[in-house]
Amino acid sequence: MTTATETELFEKARPRLLGLAYRMLGSMADAEDAVQDTFVKWQGVEKSSVVSTDALLTTICTNRCLDYLKTAHRKRVDYVGPWIPEPLQTDAGSDPESDLERAQSLTTAFLLLLERLTPKERAAYLLREVFGKPYAEVAETLQMSEAACRQLVSRAARLVQSQASRSVPTAEQQSSFLKAFMSALETGSTEQLAGLLAESVQLRTDGGGKATAIGRILEGPEAVSKYIAKILGRLWTDGQTVEIEINGMRGLVEYEGSKIVTAMTLGFSEAGLVNQVFMIRNPEKLARLEVLMHHDVQSGALWQ
Repeated sequence: MTTATETELFEKARPRLLGLAYRMLGSMADAEDAVQDTFVKWQGVEKSSVVSTDALLTTICTNRCLDYLKTAHRKRVDYVGPWIPEPLQTDAGSDPESDLERAQSLTTAFLLLLERLTPKERAAYLLREVFGKPYAEVAETLQMSEAACRQLVSRAARLVQSQASRSVPTAEQQSSFLKAFMSALETGSTEQLAGLLAESVQLRTDGGGKATAIGRILEGPEAVSKYIAKILGRLWTDGQTVEIEINGMRGLVEYEGSKIVTAMTLGFSEAGLVNQVFMIRNPEKLARLEVLMHHDVQSGALWQ
């Protein structure tokens, strides 16, 4: 196998590896580093012994992500305020309703739900349920028995299925909320907005200690709608607000001049009501938001 062929094989796999690493880590910067580390290790592999390039690269990347998660856990302990995954401006390139299971796996709500799993539960669940790997390959990747992997996936699936975080609303439901949100900002009225919020709705703001943010999670339709209408209605008046797709869902970004200072994306209940409002204000997480990432819902791949 020539060096050129080795590189071509890796580059063919890179978008899928990036999709896996981003879901594992919730950070595109860390995901890109993990994928690059995978490439470096791939270069040192004796290729004559490789049975499946795809399986080997998946194994290397997954285990590199598990290493990153150990460090990430220590950093999260010291993180200021609520933590939200880094938002991506996405272009699914197709109707996400054609493959809901995979389309849902990129939403901010789902990525945040993954934080409640152990690293190996997260890896096993993603490999099996999102990337469709057979249990034998998952077991080999994680150096565990198939029975143990099945237990990991089963535990993870119970948590995922017990939550409403994998609900993908219709385009009309998403649009209705964003219109009500903008109306509340402009008029200060909460009536229309509150009617689109689930009783369990939460609003969290991620400033990371680097931007003004709420240090606690707001809960309930009254508190959330009042915060949007009264506080954000005052704070968002000077900038430009633009609707874009964030992690496969319609969302909003707020500009100050040419700089994005806030990104908002949503989580929906099975009834089509908003049950989570995510405000990302940490400038480190917003720095790449204007870079459009393409998402293939069938394979889970991500690429610019």
